[in-house]
Amino acid sequence: MSARALSALAAASLLLAGCGFTPLYGDAGGSPALTRISVTTQDDRLGYRLREQLEDALGWDRSAAPLYRLETTVEQNRRPLGRRIDDTATRYELTVRGEWTLTPVSGGAPLTGREAVTTTYAAADQPYAAIAAQQDGEDRAAAELARLIRMDLMRALSTQ
Repeated sequence: MSARALSALAAASLLLAGCGFTPLYGDAGGSPALTRISVTTQDDRLGYRLREQLEDALGWDRSAAPLYRLETTVEQNRRPLGRRIDDTATRYELTVRGEWTLTPVSGGAPLTGREAVTTTYAAADQPYAAIAAQQDGEDRAAAELARLIRMDLMRALSTQ
């Protein structure tokens, strides 16, 4: 390796260290209590996807006893957008509203919050494609809702 390449590599590593870069297997940052939150959601497809996304976003440590219990309820509303000549929708707008309650396992006052996410997806003529598009919209909404709830939890736990 040339001296120029080594100096460029050293400069890049200094820049990455200064910008808050975290290695793939490093700590995710935020409150360590986030990894000790067990998540409960409603028993349907959207609830399951939200639970998966929340557990991933929080980095749930299954080997440790939970410090908090997060209970969520979600409701979705689908609205047709745009019309074809045969009066069928060309797109749909999916709005997902989620309410959450974070309760300390050891007792104490629960924290609550509410978030809403809106996504759109194209309507397809083929039945399988229409179902796949709707499920993709739900998956994207669940991922965004989990991100917003994680941000709410980080704010709430930072004040404690």
